[in-house]
Amino acid sequence: MNKAAQKYWNKYWESQTGDKPQKVSAWQFGESPDYLAQLVIDGIKTATCSGHVFYELENEPLPAVNDYNIILNGADEPVVMTRTVSVQIMPMNEVPEEFAVAEGEGDRTYQYWWDTHVRFFKEDLGRVGLSWSEDMMVVCERFEVVDVIR
Repeated sequence: MNKAAQKYWNKYWESQTGDKPQKVSAWQFGESPDYLAQLVIDGIKTATCSGHVFYELENEPLPAVNDYNIILNGADEPVVMTRTVSVQIMPMNEVPEEFAVAEGEGDRTYQYWWDTHVRFFKEDLGRVGLSWSEDMMVVCERFEVVDVIR
């Protein structure tokens, strides 16, 4: 987590009651971090998915319910904080249409979601010498907005 995200996290919890959670991550969304962060702020994007294999390759823990996430813009500045409300791991070809639409991107159709994710995963998997398959395992995460930097 960069200094700006850490400062935001600490300041946010100064105004909260209850215990400050220990687990928080700060990151950007995929190929268009500003656009995707704005969709979160606008309440359009309430879900995201990622390739399960990347957690294994990067030795990163899977997201979990009640994890906090500080979403960064393209300049690595915090713009919104979310809390994970559900996590499911499933084959990509079993992701339901409702989840794909909740990702909020493009024309908000399943076909757009499918085409975009196939392209994205093929590129990312190719970089590490792996191949895409329609039944690759994906981590489907739903979240709610906790705070927006105004």
